[in-house]
Parts: sequence; C-alpha cells; structure tokens
Amino acid sequence: MFRIARTSLWHHAAFAERLALESELLLDTFDHRGDQGLAWASLEQADVYQISSSRDELPAPFHARGPLLARCPGLLCVSAGGAGFDTVDVPACTAAGVLVLNQTGANAQSVAEAAIGLMIDITHRISLCDRRLRHDRGFSREYFMGEEITGKCLGIVGLGNVGRRLARLAAAFEMQVLAFDPLLSVAEVAARGAQSVSFEALLASSDVVSVHCPRDETTLGLFDAAAFATMKAGAYFINTARGGIHDEPALLAALQSGHLAAAGLDVWQVEPPALDDPLLHHERVVATYHCAGVTIEARRRMAAWAADQIVLTLQGGKPERIVNPEVWPVFEQRLARRRSLT
Repeated sequence: MFRIARTSLWHHAAFAERLALESELLLDTFDHRGDQGLAWASLEQADVYQISSSRDELPAPFHARGPLLARCPGLLCVSAGGAGFDTVDVPACTAAGVLVLNQTGANAQSVAEAAIGLMIDITHRISLCDRRLRHDRGFSREYFMGEEITGKCLGIVGLGNVGRRLARLAAAFEMQVLAFDPLLSVAEVAARGAQSVSFEALLASSDVVSVHCPRDETTLGLFDAAAFATMKAGAYFINTARGGIHDEPALLAALQSGHLAAAGLDVWQVEPPALDDPLLHHERVVATYHCAGVTIEARRRMAAWAADQIVLTLQGGKPERIVNPEVWPVFEQRLARRRSLT
C-alpha cells in the first residue's frame, strides 16, 4: 500500500476520484492548521506528498524543504498541485532522491485568456470606469477614453505554455508579437507565433508587455526601475506569472510618474497584498488575487493530471512533467526498495 498525503487546502474532487480507482493507493488528507502531531504523522508515513503551489497559503513548515525532508526520510515524490513549485526546494529534494512533479500546462489556456482580459481592461479603462460609476456623477466619458489593442505591439516575456497561447490569441487582434525567451531558438520562437528579440528590444518596442516566465534566480527582480524606464512611454504592463519578477516599488514609481499608462497585476510579492498596498490604491492598476489560472477547467485538469502522474510513477512508469529528471535513476532504486517491503 502506498500512501499519498495532502493538506486540507482546497482540492478538486477529480484528484481523489482518480486515486480511488487504485486499490494499492491510500489518500490521507491532514489538517495543517489543526493537530500538528496528526499532520506530521500523516507526512512521515507518506510515500507521496501532494503539495500546494501557493507559498503564502501553505505554512512554511509544510513546504518541501530541508527540515521536512529530514523529518520524512521515506518520502519518494513531491507533486506540486500547479505549474509552479515555489513551495518546493528542488535541489534539496534532488539531494534526498525525491522526485518532484508539477502540472505545467494545465492552466495555460486559462492564464492566457486572463492576460488578454487584463490587457483589454487596462487599455479600455473598463475597471476604472466601473469603480467611478458606482460612487460618482458629473464626470466626462472622455476621461475614460482608452486605446484599441488591435494592431499594437505585444511583448511576451517567456514563450512557454502560457506565452505561446497568448501569442495565438493576440493574432486575432492583428497584434505584432515580440518575444524574449533565452531557452528557445529563433526558429522555435517563430514557430510559436512571435519574433525573437532581446529583452531590451522588447521593452523599447512593445505597447503592452506581458510576463509569462518562471520565477527563479534569473528572473527575480527582472522588471526593476531600469527595465520600466526602458519601456515605451505610455506602455502597459501585465504580470500573471509570479510575484517578485517585477519590483513593486519600481512599478509604482513608473505609474506615478506617468511613464507607464497602466498595469494589470494578478501576482504579488506577498499574496494577497496588504489592504494598504499603494498599488491596490492606484487608479491605473487592475488587481486580481493570483486567480488567472483558477477556472473550472484548469483546476479539473490540474487535479486529474496530478493523480495520473502519481499513479504512473508509483507503477514504475516515467511521467511527463518531472522537474528534476536527473534524480530519476536514484528514484527508481528507492521505489524498488519500497516495493520490496509491501
């Protein structure tokens, strides 16, 4: 019998329904906010930890980092519930022989659609007008005069699962699409519907910049004061990727100075941001709570993909979405030893 542990954070029913079809798998849901002894007993017996990707919703002691791995030496696999894995120390897992999985691509269409939604909202000043209309009268409609996105230049930073879908959607608006992605060749960028350019060229040429790269050591603070200053005067900024990729005080300064026209933000350094966060109170900011990928379809896919990958992995098959593939030989040995004990 293999045991899969997960916290009591929200889960789509598709995950448990899929695992219930396997007689040798046992799903244990523990309350990370309740009896800590029971919570740790569940984790310490687990072969797989199905972990939340939300670094601020999941308390730090339950992040898959060194202390947890030391306390759970029998853990074979950590499966992140989303595309991101901010709650997982991948090098520490690799050193411990723990396989890390994610569900990259499951919410890509949802996030791409949300990016288009934010793009239209901030360029047409929809939310700004909505907020004003609810409490004021005597203002001119021309105050809310926006811009069409049709024919504009869109710069996409990160042309992976989300970015390439956004490029395809942007084509319907006849947008010129530029992309910066150092992991892709010029030919591959073109095949995904964009023109490959440098980061600086993208900033200088784009009317709208939309961020879709991972959050890692190479992208933290990528959008700093210098990057915002390089953007075109009157440009728009959108981030539906991860908080921390853009410097929040630098973005606020670029908006306050009028250099940037508006911003659409789904992600924050701390989620949710404080109620007195000045970006929340800037009229040219449309703010959402890391929910670009939170749709019925995406959550169902994430749950089903996660369960399918866990089943395949414990049966000895190699899943498609491995974050640390270099650990696979060690993982296979550990899995074989674990099977010998059943």
